[in-house]
Amino acid sequence: MRTILTIVAVVAVLVLGKIFFFKKPDLGEKGPGGGPGAAPSGGKGGEKGKDMKGGGPAVAVNVFVVNTESLDNVITSSGTIFPNEEIELRAEASGRILALNIKEGSRVAAGQVIARIKDTDLQAQLKKLNFEIELAKQTEARQKKLLDINAISKEEYEITANKINTLNADKELIEANLEKTVLKAPFAGKIGLKNVSQGAYVTPTTSLATLVQTNPVKVDFSIPEKYSTLIRVGRNVKFEVEGQPDAYYANVVAIDPKIDPNLRTLKLRALAKNPADRLVPGMFVRVSVDLDIAQAIMIPTEAVVPVLKGKKVYVVRNGKADEVMIETGVRNDKKIQVTSGLKMGDSLIVSGIMALKKDAAVKVKGGSK
Repeated sequence: MRTILTIVAVVAVLVLGKIFFFKKPDLGEKGPGGGPGAAPSGGKGGEKGKDMKGGGPAVAVNVFVVNTESLDNVITSSGTIFPNEEIELRAEASGRILALNIKEGSRVAAGQVIARIKDTDLQAQLKKLNFEIELAKQTEARQKKLLDINAISKEEYEITANKINTLNADKELIEANLEKTVLKAPFAGKIGLKNVSQGAYVTPTTSLATLVQTNPVKVDFSIPEKYSTLIRVGRNVKFEVEGQPDAYYANVVAIDPKIDPNLRTLKLRALAKNPADRLVPGMFVRVSVDLDIAQAIMIPTEAVVPVLKGKKVYVVRNGKADEVMIETGVRNDKKIQVTSGLKMGDSLIVSGIMALKKDAAVKVKGGSK
């Protein structure tokens, strides 16, 4: 009986505890809209932020007013001297050299005989043909008289007349071969080292000597592609040779029509007078090209920002930083030439460049530098 009472007491305690601990909190009376005891469903977030303007404060910058100025710049390059003309002297006919009329290092005139190849067999063939032609002409004259009296047919006469034409053609061929046995200088120049001697047997592949023309001489040099539009045919250039105190001058006569894709350079050729033979083909030279541009847009180098597709600058327009792509030319210690993208009067930003973004608000604090 006592045990039963104990169990009943424990159960009563548990029931009272459940009622006490798990009772719902008093939320108060709900009126329309949630009542005075209801929590607000949302606050006015960012009350301070709603009054702030986007983009941040304007950036204070210095500007450079774009203008033109005279550009005096010098391009330097290395070059090589080449002869104006150069050939390997080769005979057109095979045979033994009958006469070799040259001396190493001597000068020859255009058309001067350099060598003669033995032509005895060709001369004999020509002599024989001359006799045959003379005989054919006599025969043709007799047959012409016979044709006039109808003693022979016209066909017989034409056979003899055609034979004369054939013999004359053979004669022209032999005379052409005889001309090939005489080697003449195609232009005035200086003979190089001889490769054969008189009496040697030569063929059209045999080089007898080298003939070069060294007055004038060619000066070949290259310039970076960015200067390619600044040099034209007719421009004078100065060059110097190692070991010689004097400077020489040449005139640009040809410009390669294409840029070297590997070196990104443009090849040029100039001609220089060389009356005293002081300029020897093969010499290394240092070439200087003066660039005198009267109206060039030059801007401070610090204003230029290299990018993946080229170069850009920032210009102040309507209180904002406008991004402009440019093309550049020559440069000096402090400035670089702009060939495309800017115009006179533009306000170029020259400070705080790396912190700027396109259309960022800016405030000019300094004028042209």
